[in-house]
Amino acid sequence: MAQSQAQRASLVGNYLGQPIYQTIESRSGTYIFDRIAESVDGEFPLDQLSKDELLIRPGLIYKPKS
Repeated sequence: MAQSQAQRASLVGNYLGQPIYQTIESRSGTYIFDRIAESVDGEFPLDQLSKDELLIRPGLIYKPKS
């Protein structure tokens, strides 16, 4: 999901100079910030994501809102 296509809600912090929004919304639904992904050699392995989670640059993981 491209961030430019998502509507963003309240800012909860910053990570690597990029904003962390509490929630983001897209055509596929609302997502809530959950955690920061672990970097391995500068990459973010996708195996740390659960079903339906999103990885947004620079390593932010969002989960679907229940």
